Amino acid sequence: MTHKTITPGGTFVVEPRRLSKASAELRARGFGEITLPPSTETAEKQASRCTDCGVPFCQNACPLQNNIPDWLRLSAENEVREAWRVSSQTSTMPEICGRICPQDRLCEGGCTLNQSGWEAVTIGSVEAWIAEQAWRNGWVEPIRPLAERGESVGVIGAGPAGLAAADRLRCEGYQVTVYDRHDRAGGLLIYGIPGFKLKKHVVQRRVDRLAEGGVEFVLGCEVGKDVTLSELRDRHDAVLLAMGVYQPRILSAPGRGPDSTVEALQYLTHQNRRDLGDAEQDGWHEARDKRVVVIGGGDTAMDCVRTAVRQGARSVTCVYRRDRDNMPGSAREVQNAEEEGVVFEWLAAPKALLSQGDAVTGVRAQRMALTEAAPGERRNIAPVPGSDFDIPADIVIEALGFQPEPFAAHEPDLKLRDDGTIKVGAVSFATSLPGVFAAGDAVRGASLVVWAVREGQDAAAEIDRYLKTRTQEVAA
Repeated sequence: MTHKTITPGGTFVVEPRRLSKASAELRARGFGEITLPPSTETAEKQASRCTDCGVPFCQNACPLQNNIPDWLRLSAENEVREAWRVSSQTSTMPEICGRICPQDRLCEGGCTLNQSGWEAVTIGSVEAWIAEQAWRNGWVEPIRPLAERGESVGVIGAGPAGLAAADRLRCEGYQVTVYDRHDRAGGLLIYGIPGFKLKKHVVQRRVDRLAEGGVEFVLGCEVGKDVTLSELRDRHDAVLLAMGVYQPRILSAPGRGPDSTVEALQYLTHQNRRDLGDAEQDGWHEARDKRVVVIGGGDTAMDCVRTAVRQGARSVTCVYRRDRDNMPGSAREVQNAEEEGVVFEWLAAPKALLSQGDAVTGVRAQRMALTEAAPGERRNIAPVPGSDFDIPADIVIEALGFQPEPFAAHEPDLKLRDDGTIKVGAVSFATSLPGVFAAGDAVRGASLVVWAVREGQDAAAEIDRYLKTRTQEVAA
């Protein structure tokens, strides 16, 4: 990618602005991060492009409200340690958000340069670079509360919301225990997001910092099965529900049987476990030499198609019912996937699964057309008569999103919304149970990691107020 600048003489000069990526051929061979880390000179030059707007649209577009202009200016002035201090004030995971946030839809999309027709400052890469400098130089301080508090908080879920809350609560001196069903902490950061977007050691060092700072992790513990919510309420002075949403939405089409498709998260988890060095297990899915069809258009679908490429699939096709402009996933991820050889069937919806015996052989799809949108609403889709076509497939991966798992059975007095998410107060994270709070995808539904971090931090602040005042807005 290039960017135009104007010299004092009035002529245009075209110079590179985007960070370099490994070639598509090279990066498809493995699961390393595809973006090449910037040099100090490159990061400082990129940061210096910030125009220090009177109204920082980049900050307004960031769910964490990061002080982006401030740490960009400090980075440009070679005050990287101070830039780190400012960056870490608003985010417990800047090195993670800098890597995986869809900046094109958030801060960089709101950048004034971008709005003016120029390329945005590469805010995410600078954020990640600042954090890496901090880790490398020992600026990431251990958690050392000024004073220990006697109250304890139980956090259910070791994903981004739970980890962010645990960080803030432990810094305030609370005794924090995090419970998670998996054998590692990190949630989707560890098992859902591929290594080519987020190296696992980046997550693990955050977990290690929490553990070294006094946060206790109880892993392999499923609430409702190994321990009840009532027991945790008796054990702790406050409880935060941050378990995310993991139940996949299921394809409804003729020919779909119990073993005819693969769930996206299951598929990604198997590969992430390989990357983490776990021993291969029976039933782990791999796409080598197979024709792969992924159904869906979000970031999880992009993770699946790009994982299949790296596993050596013979062909990879993504089927999405709307067009490119209406795709919910990051435009950058779509571009990366196309560079790596993924074929996109836009405006196509699965109509049936084809099989021979017990083996899937393909997907029968139908072309769709976008309808006119009602005021303030998204354009809908309608099938095009007589437009059926078949896509050969050996593996069909469902990436249709996630919904909450049944939780009410564990605690009948916990109020849920109609969609199964946890109901909280109008302006709070308090649930219908006194002393119990909820944040992240368990409340919002499937969303971005950055929103989970934001809500985890905010919920921690509310729990802090509750434990100090014993007042709470209970969800009606």
